[in-house]
Amino acid sequence: MIIQPEPADSRPKMDWLIDGTQFQAQVYHNDADLVLSNGLIRRAWRLDMNAACVAYDNLITGDPLLRAVRPEAQITIDKKTIPVGGLTGQSNHAYLTEEFIDQLKDDPGTLRFSEFRVGKPIERLVWKPARHHAPESKWPPEGLTLEMDFVPARDPLFSVTIHYQLYSGIPAISKWLTVQNLGREKITINRFTSEILAVVPYEDPVEWRDVPITPPNLHVETDYAFGGFSHKNSSKHSVHWTIDPQFHTQVNYANKNPCLLEVYPPQGPEQDILSKGTFESFRAFELLYDSTDRERKGLALRRLYRMIAPWITENPLILHVVSTKPETVQNAIDQTANCGFEMVSLSFGSDINMEDESDDNYQKCKSLADYANSKGVHLGGYSLLSSRRIQPDIDNIVNPNTGEPGGQTHGYCPALASKWGQNYFRKLRVFFQKTGFLQFTHDGSYPGDVDSAVRPPLQKGVEDSQWVQWEIVSDFYKWQRSLGIYVRVPDYYFLSGSNECGMGYREVNWSLPRIQQQIHTRQNIFDGTWEKTPSMGWMFVPLTQYHGGGDAATIEPLDQHLDHYETMLASNLLFGVQAVYRGVRLYDEEKTKNMVSRMVALYKKYRHILESDLIHLRRANGRKIDYMLHVNPKLPEKGFLSVFNPTPKSITEVIVLSLYYTGLTDTAEISQGDDLSKTYRLDRNYCVELSVTVPATGYTWFVVR
Repeated sequence: MIIQPEPADSRPKMDWLIDGTQFQAQVYHNDADLVLSNGLIRRAWRLDMNAACVAYDNLITGDPLLRAVRPEAQITIDKKTIPVGGLTGQSNHAYLTEEFIDQLKDDPGTLRFSEFRVGKPIERLVWKPARHHAPESKWPPEGLTLEMDFVPARDPLFSVTIHYQLYSGIPAISKWLTVQNLGREKITINRFTSEILAVVPYEDPVEWRDVPITPPNLHVETDYAFGGFSHKNSSKHSVHWTIDPQFHTQVNYANKNPCLLEVYPPQGPEQDILSKGTFESFRAFELLYDSTDRERKGLALRRLYRMIAPWITENPLILHVVSTKPETVQNAIDQTANCGFEMVSLSFGSDINMEDESDDNYQKCKSLADYANSKGVHLGGYSLLSSRRIQPDIDNIVNPNTGEPGGQTHGYCPALASKWGQNYFRKLRVFFQKTGFLQFTHDGSYPGDVDSAVRPPLQKGVEDSQWVQWEIVSDFYKWQRSLGIYVRVPDYYFLSGSNECGMGYREVNWSLPRIQQQIHTRQNIFDGTWEKTPSMGWMFVPLTQYHGGGDAATIEPLDQHLDHYETMLASNLLFGVQAVYRGVRLYDEEKTKNMVSRMVALYKKYRHILESDLIHLRRANGRKIDYMLHVNPKLPEKGFLSVFNPTPKSITEVIVLSLYYTGLTDTAEISQGDDLSKTYRLDRNYCVELSVTVPATGYTWFVVR
């Protein structure tokens, strides 16, 4: 690849969230600096003494991210801690100027930069898109990779490679490291820090007491993620905003502003690297926000997920069946095919047992999967892992605080490195291979619990237990992703191959009276899609009783609660969200079948726009109409407005509707339902005034072209 000089600096003239095609990743060489840039962000390294990151700039806002230079990484090998690259001697760590950079000095105690390579991204896992509905998604993502090699100044028994991947069309970059053993004896990587950034503070208060300081306006998460329904919970184990001991010029006298970013695992990894072998860290993904606006930040994050985990765009309609009786399952498959649903899952409570290795179990499940395939339907099922106690206790994770099992994230959790754990995953792999199931619900995945037991040959003890167990479960999800299996996990394993997590609901809410469930559904979708795409989260529709509530909480008999059933379908599908439709059937009478088929047909007609991003306009409150707008400037249908009226009276209201993120600038053609469209002229704020009438306890929708 020919490396050209960097062009003159200029701010982007196009909003990348509307059209990011012009922002292509490039590599440049300016004098002593190596530069990665895509026109939205820029990262540069000074190479004349030792490689050091001397610039990390947000080109959209024109602001620098860095205030000081730090090493590229830090590793501990055989109990010796060594910085990787970097320069020292900066006198003031509050800001970074060219003058400061020119005065930096080499640190002889760090690993030495030797060479770099530039290339194209490769897949970090295999994705078989079995049910893909987002044609613009590309895998691997478009962009460039930069690899920088570092070796010890003396006795180079190992080397460290720092990997960067800059994406095209988005202000985002990923980073990870690999360590190669160049010697004849094994070495052990005890610890690593793969990213160290001295970042400009978001705020710098003189003093504070109980209110925490807001960290810099930078999104960072890793695929070393577990233990939560959001990136905030799942990545807190590896993403650390810490106090910078070299930042002496803060206005706060205690110098405790958390503006030093460090990315590292809380334990270990404590992994042996055999001669000529290689260790690879997890990956950090960094997204530079260009605004503090909540909606814009959410749009940026959702764009990132579609790029680095495009399997989240798979969004099948699933009937969750609470039986494994062949006649019940076959009837559910028939109804699924008849109504346009796409998948049947043998749910919690169905008595499915993927750990049963009998020929009868395999044959029964394969026969049902084959029958489903003959109808154009995929079949799947459920298995429980965490919150499960294995007897005897030798196969459960041992709490290092007590020396006994229990007392961790879900109470008890099986030890994945134990003989039981290894046998469990072997059984699951055999089950999917023998039956052809194409959906998996893994309830209570590994939540990150630390295990103090020694479990040879996989696990040494406390220090490596988290790393080992994360690798076991994430490798399993990656294997399923390569087979086209749709993976639902109540945890944030998206970057390791899972398709869907909970939208953010409380299970007992689905035992409330039906009208209350309608409000909770739309509230939860509103709240859950700020940082998730509609396809990333599931909701719930109790066709039969779940936790309780009796007849007032369930839809069965379906034909007797047809209006509620339709509203629940509309409340999910018209926001692009799939729910756990849990029961034994989709319809009982012909009128029920017709209603479900009609709603599914509506969803599929507008599927691309309904699975696009949501703009949050009014949250459901039970008193007024509530509504949200789907937007996608790449589609013919650039917007889809879904409006609901929970009250017993018809409501007419004029909505001021912002169409900025549809990409429209002058006029919009808007139709109510499939009626003839009307032309609206956008004002200077890209808004139109739209008169909306919604019948009592009803809904409507508008299409924007």
